[in-house]
Amino acid sequence: MQNPKINIITTEILSDNWYTLNKVTYTIAKKDGTTETQSREAYDRGNGAVILLYNKTSGTVILTRQFRLPTFINGNTTGMLIEACAGLLDNDNPEECIKRETEEETGYKISKVEKVFEAYMSPGSVTEILHFFIAEYSSEMKIADGGGLEEEGENIEVLELSFDDALSMIDSGEIMDAKTIMLIQYLRIKNIV
Repeated sequence: MQNPKINIITTEILSDNWYTLNKVTYTIAKKDGTTETQSREAYDRGNGAVILLYNKTSGTVILTRQFRLPTFINGNTTGMLIEACAGLLDNDNPEECIKRETEEETGYKISKVEKVFEAYMSPGSVTEILHFFIAEYSSEMKIADGGGLEEEGENIEVLELSFDDALSMIDSGEIMDAKTIMLIQYLRIKNIV
C-alpha cells in the first residue's frame, strides 16, 4: 500500500468564510486490493513560512506572543501563545514571505535567511505545508517596533529570550506551539546557539 490509488469523487465547500473547508469524498485502494469510499474534511488556508531569529553572541532568540482563539477554546486559559514569527505565503515565495513577516511582526529587517526544512503541521485535517527558516539577527537590524499589521487585526508582542530560557519554556509548557518547538530543537540539535 505504498502508493494507494486515490480517486476523488466529489469536493463540497462547507465554508469559505475565513479560508476554505472542503468535504472530499474519494475512493482509496486498500492493501487487500479492494476499494473503499471515504469522506473527510480538509481545511485549506494556503501554505506558510516560519522563522526563528537567533543571536550567537548574546545567546538569544526572538519570539512573539499573541492571542490564538483555537488554543483558548481548547483549554489555554489566556489564549496567549508564544511562537516563532510566521505567516501565510500570500502568493509570495517562502523566502520573501518570511522576510516580510519578520519585519511586520518583530521589527527586524533581515536580508539573509536559511531554509532548514518543510513540514505538514496537521496532515489529518489541514492542507498547509510550512517552510521553516532560521536567521541570525543583531540589534542593528531592529528598524521598527514590530507587532504586526493593525489592518490584519494583529496585536503581537515581541520577546527577546535567552536560548536556554526558551528551551526551559518548552519543558515547563510555556511554549506549546509545534513549529516553535521544532525550530528551537533544530538550533539545539545542530549546535547553532
